[in-house]
Amino acid sequence: MTKQKNTLQRCAWVTSNPLNIHYHDEEWGIPVYDDQRLFEFLLLEGAQAGLSWLTILKKRENYRLCFDGFNPCKIARYNQCKIESLLSNAGIIRNKLKIAAAIENAKAYLKIKEAQGHFKDYIWQFVEGKPIQNHWESHQQVPVKTVISDKMSKDLKSRGFKFIGSTICYAYMQAVGMVNDHTTGCFCYYSR
Repeated sequence: MTKQKNTLQRCAWVTSNPLNIHYHDEEWGIPVYDDQRLFEFLLLEGAQAGLSWLTILKKRENYRLCFDGFNPCKIARYNQCKIESLLSNAGIIRNKLKIAAAIENAKAYLKIKEAQGHFKDYIWQFVEGKPIQNHWESHQQVPVKTVISDKMSKDLKSRGFKFIGSTICYAYMQAVGMVNDHTTGCFCYYSR
């Protein structure tokens, strides 16, 4: 990483960890329209519940390996043997409920794709197909949930998704660029 990149002003939540810096600079808040990546973020946000995002970033590659590249067709078919294997893998969050939720979420995701053709069409409808541009001056102003994330959570739950509360939905919206919550002083604010 260049010295110039290290001196850039970033959102207050960004730590000096290179994984965190890369994620903030290269991913967070950039609109994602690829179904596979949208699914990946959905599962990772559920795994993150109650933990720091940096914990998930450190385990992300292990998640990709253990969860078959986030292939929803494979995950939806996981059996008890695979679940036991995941529960014994220190490279991921070994929480029985979160692993079960990932499997149920894969099944629910596939039902949406079957009905609508693309998951992106379903998920982006909550923001009318385009990112919401917020104008927060400080990290303290950024909400943890909104009316839109409440609506998204309720709809996803009605479709069988688990570990998908409003706060998780809002974090998901931030991650996949449905909202731009970079603070106005952050160098990424104008590039999103």
